[in-house]
Amino acid sequence: MFNIKRLATEPDERAAFIKVVATIETIVQIQEAWTYQTLTDLLKQESISLMVVIDMAEDEVVGYCLYQVVFEQAEILRIGTHPQYQRRGVASKIFAALKKELQNNEVESLLLEVRADNTPAIALYEQQGFEVIHRRQGYYHQPYQPAIDALIMQRSFLEE
Repeated sequence: MFNIKRLATEPDERAAFIKVVATIETIVQIQEAWTYQTLTDLLKQESISLMVVIDMAEDEVVGYCLYQVVFEQAEILRIGTHPQYQRRGVASKIFAALKKELQNNEVESLLLEVRADNTPAIALYEQQGFEVIHRRQGYYHQPYQPAIDALIMQRSFLEE
């Protein structure tokens, strides 16, 4: 069973959550993982929050969502699930909890960016009600490989 928690306020628990998220980042964001320090610095901003998914049987963090809310607009900055827990509903739990929190705070829409070649993620986001609203041509660059487009996707909460 999985449980969703917002980032703890108690310093030791907070640091432990961020360390685990940074570790998962190195696994799922191989090219550009955000470090513990980067995450800590971002979370000093009042507009940025972190949700974590905890596997209650193992008592460990297995997924996360770092997001920012500015007025009626929210954006997912990072989202990830440890590979051992992928395709087990972790991301869907994150999206359900995030939707509830954002609607309670009168957020009208949620944005995210995804690589155009990340077919599994795009399918998940479409399943969650996101639609492509913009394409950034050749946004992602890697040495000796063709550039990859970035898709900007949005989910509106106004009709719900």
